[in-house]
Amino acid sequence: MGEEEKTIEEEFSYPILLAERIRKLVEETESFKVECAEVGKHIDRLSQMLRSVIRLSTNTNTNMNQSSYSLYERPIRRIISEISRNLERTLTLVRKCKRNGLFHFVTFTITSATDFRKIFNLLDSSIGDLRWVLSVYDFNSVDSAGIVLSLPPIASNDPILSWVWSYIAALHMGGVSDRIEAANELASLANDNIRNKKIIAEEGGIPPLLRLLKEGASPDSQVAAANALANLATDQEKVRIIVSEHGAQIIVHVLNDSTMRVQIGVAKLVSRMAKNDPAAQEEFAREKIIRPLVSLLSFGTFVDELKSLPGKPTSFHSLVRINKELQGGGGGGNVGGQQNHYPHSSSSSSSHSEGSGGRSGHGKKERENEKPEVKHQLKINCAEALWMLSKGSVPNSRRITETKGLLCLAKIIEKETEDLQLNCLMTVMEITAAAEMNADLRRAAFKTNSPAAKAIVEQLLRLVEEESSPSLQIPAIKSIGSLARTFPARETRIINPIVLQLANKNPDVATEAAIALGKFACAENFLCVEHSKAIIEYDGVTPLLRLLRASDQAQLHGLILLCYLALHVGNSEGLERARAALEGAARSSLIQHPSLKDLIPKAISHLGLYQDGLHSFRQSYST
Repeated sequence: MGEEEKTIEEEFSYPILLAERIRKLVEETESFKVECAEVGKHIDRLSQMLRSVIRLSTNTNTNMNQSSYSLYERPIRRIISEISRNLERTLTLVRKCKRNGLFHFVTFTITSATDFRKIFNLLDSSIGDLRWVLSVYDFNSVDSAGIVLSLPPIASNDPILSWVWSYIAALHMGGVSDRIEAANELASLANDNIRNKKIIAEEGGIPPLLRLLKEGASPDSQVAAANALANLATDQEKVRIIVSEHGAQIIVHVLNDSTMRVQIGVAKLVSRMAKNDPAAQEEFAREKIIRPLVSLLSFGTFVDELKSLPGKPTSFHSLVRINKELQGGGGGGNVGGQQNHYPHSSSSSSSHSEGSGGRSGHGKKERENEKPEVKHQLKINCAEALWMLSKGSVPNSRRITETKGLLCLAKIIEKETEDLQLNCLMTVMEITAAAEMNADLRRAAFKTNSPAAKAIVEQLLRLVEEESSPSLQIPAIKSIGSLARTFPARETRIINPIVLQLANKNPDVATEAAIALGKFACAENFLCVEHSKAIIEYDGVTPLLRLLRASDQAQLHGLILLCYLALHVGNSEGLERARAALEGAARSSLIQHPSLKDLIPKAISHLGLYQDGLHSFRQSYST
């Protein structure tokens, strides 16, 4: 039977047996009787404390079987293992004192003083460890016991370990106030450094934090647990421990049925987990977390504003239909065989979760009475969670679009600023990136006649044209580039704002504009010729040629775009200077880049055919 399979009482049986054997041998020793008698006193104290710990653990387990608390066994098991090793060494020494004969006596005399000093130190350490267990674990009154911070000898070289043990023991066995304090302290330790996170996880700190979050003894306890888990969930290993302990299911349940203050911490936890592990993204999706997040994000967004949405319906009937969809009252079809449920308008309901559990009668009123800054912070965290859930995930991006989340994101991007606006924009960027890679999602979510798609595009164009911050312009340009294959040829108004950004003073913005226009002009785009003509008509070549004198990254994407233009509209007079630029690039190291190795020679050849012919024509005409 493995160590972890034994009960705590079975773990104690071996050191108690060793202690009894040592005590019997002490009485039979024939040499070093004074030292052995002192060993016997140590063993008596140790045996008494071992039995006290057994009684404590037995009583604790009995009491806790009737509640949600549990005995934290890991430090006890480790201490028992250390005590057993110390008792084994003591038994070996005492056994030597029973032997007879001059040779054994002389040999033992040389080393006995040192050996006994070592044994006394080991036994004192074992007694100190048990004293620590009794002080930390003696929760006679679960509601009034405090957290004991002391240093057991076993952790003398690592004080953090003893603190972690004490805090986790409080999570298992303490009252509500002790558990809140313990969770807050673990959150602080985890925030300090990576090593602390590792110790907390290895010593079993994650399961009791999840239990504290799930039980909901108070909002403060849930906030403390969520913050501690978020500080731990900074790498894939810790996230997978949380998931393996059914953390995703617990988190979604709490998100659906808790106060806004708790939901803020839970949404932050979702964001951390989804950011650091794709498997967590999938697990949250299975637990249906997208809809409640979109619902919380959309709370209060659409009041008296449906008529002002970009791409607004042309009829009163359409307006009523969208209003019903936003309220979850119907009007939605089936996408992918699943019934659509849409985010609620605050004029009709509060959150996805209300109406369940014990909060059904008070949820809406509580939300309306919350402080504006709390509501705002919740939206920020929900938007960030959606961003991380959609990042690199086609299924999650599809789920967001199925909840009509695009309309909500568009409205927030239009009305809000700073973190909330940025998080929503980054979510849109991830959804459009997923749509670029998945034709089904692109066709379903970004149809040209879709009000949601129109609303998103309008806001993206507005950011490109009106904003001066690269942190907003770059994701907006990226998003438009990802949607390049959804725009018809007549939508030339999309091209001009991006072309203008080729001359942006910020090289990152200008480079991103070149990348986006490259997606309009590439051969994979069915309308590449029409889009290429539009780029040239909006005088995109001049700033593009200037971009070729910038950084390597800017040169690379600028050359790719220039090659596309040359291949698709080589007979344009606007490309007269492009040939020299491409020929110069062909002599540089950039020609070795996989994207340019074949592209530049083809573009030069294509331009040569046209421009040489045009030159000959002009000469013959002039004569």
